[in-house]
Amino acid sequence: MTTLRYNDLVDSVAGALQYISYYHPADYIAHLARAYAAEQSPAAKDAIAQILTNSKMCAEGKRPICQDTGIVNVFLKIGMDVRWEGFPAGVEDAVNDGVRKGYLDPDNTLRAS
Repeated sequence: MTTLRYNDLVDSVAGALQYISYYHPADYIAHLARAYAAEQSPAAKDAIAQILTNSKMCAEGKRPICQDTGIVNVFLKIGMDVRWEGFPAGVEDAVNDGVRKGYLDPDNTLRAS
């Protein structure tokens, strides 16, 4: 039986939101790099270069890629053999607490839509 603790879920949601705010997926970066190499137009090549540069700066500085970090949709897949520990309310409340914690992180406050 798996034990799911309230604080672990809250921290996981908050951490995931912080992570996705400043890291592009590796496949996205790889596709942009290939597009840059294949691009013929100097203006388009400059635009792609700027996106790649901004992405690198965001990852290194751990700052959001975009000023408006959007709306959060969380999808959970929960198995049948789970024991819940330390949940003062339901799972939805724990996820909302994680979103709140992620958006209000003092080291990288995110702006909601």
